[in-house]
Amino acid sequence: MAEKKVVFVAFAIEDERQRDFLKGQSLGPRSPYEFTDMSVKQPYDYGWKDKVRTRIRRSHGVIALLSKNSLTSSGEKWEIQCAKEEGKPLLGVWAYSNDRTSLAGVRTVVWSDANISGFIDSL
Repeated sequence: MAEKKVVFVAFAIEDERQRDFLKGQSLGPRSPYEFTDMSVKQPYDYGWKDKVRTRIRRSHGVIALLSKNSLTSSGEKWEIQCAKEEGKPLLGVWAYSNDRTSLAGVRTVVWSDANISGFIDSL
């Protein structure tokens, strides 16, 4: 059996429910991948960035859930920058059908099974 692919999910804490929906897609028995993230509800402690970088390095790729909340989420922006620095494949996915927020340098697509699984298959 092929190695299970690990995908880091970057998101604004306000979009936690959307992250939960995305993670729910990996629970099927045929899903050859798992999602990981570093969501925190408290202010970032000293070692947070080191822990995130380690998780991103261990991941095959990164999906960033983008919304208007992403514009003010310093944590999500840092995770995206870290993914770029580590040379990880990065895909932006619009978290909501009525929000087309974009971040510079992040290719963003509509949330669909085809777009998400196509990205994961390419890893």
